[in-house]
Amino acid sequence: MTLFIGIQLFMVLLFLFFGWAIVKKEWYWLISNFNGKPKDEQQQLIKNGYPQRVGKLMLATAAGMAILLPLSFTSFPYSLEVQFGFMMLFLLGGLVYLSKYEVREKRKRSYLFSSLLAIGTIGFVVGLYFLGYQDFELKDYGDSFEITGMYGEEWDYADIRHVELLEEMPEVTWKENGFGLATLAKGHFKVKDYGSSLLFIHKDSQPYLFIETDHDKIFINSKSSKETAEWYELLSEKTK
Repeated sequence: MTLFIGIQLFMVLLFLFFGWAIVKKEWYWLISNFNGKPKDEQQQLIKNGYPQRVGKLMLATAAGMAILLPLSFTSFPYSLEVQFGFMMLFLLGGLVYLSKYEVREKRKRSYLFSSLLAIGTIGFVVGLYFLGYQDFELKDYGDSFEITGMYGEEWDYADIRHVELLEEMPEVTWKENGFGLATLAKGHFKVKDYGSSLLFIHKDSQPYLFIETDHDKIFINSKSSKETAEWYELLSEKTK
């Protein structure tokens, strides 16, 4: 959580700096492709107030993120998603709004592009979150077991080296490739004393099942402690 708060603070300061530099210092070259435009087009954009509004959008984004930052210090489980969602929607919405200050000849094209970009980005992120929040289960196939869903695989029981039921989840130190969501961790993470591991974890739902195979280290649990215990008994029986 400390890492996420640090990243959020960095983003707030970054938006504040860019907004201040554009609005107060008139460093318009910080705006993407502004310096690459013809001089007369740059002057028209300045006359329309385009760069100043870009800077104010940055400052407003920083202010909104700063207002939402205290959520990270509460028990609210979706604080990261709320802050990220605000930043994404506010910036993409602002990009669409700024199209009206483009030069007249490019205004319609800019509006179309920014609208499609906003719709595509929001759709992609919502799709990822939908897939990330899909539940998983452990299925028995006689000689093998499967963990379903994204990042899931099938393993032979013969490949299992060790199975253990843990009351506490070891510290997760880094995300390598996966979803670190408010109530769920799914994918490849670094775990203290275990190294690179595959996680299928409902947070704050003890106990946790640790499975070590010839090639993988896996942590998995169910929302139901009874079901997690049943998975442990199944794997223990299969590996006797």
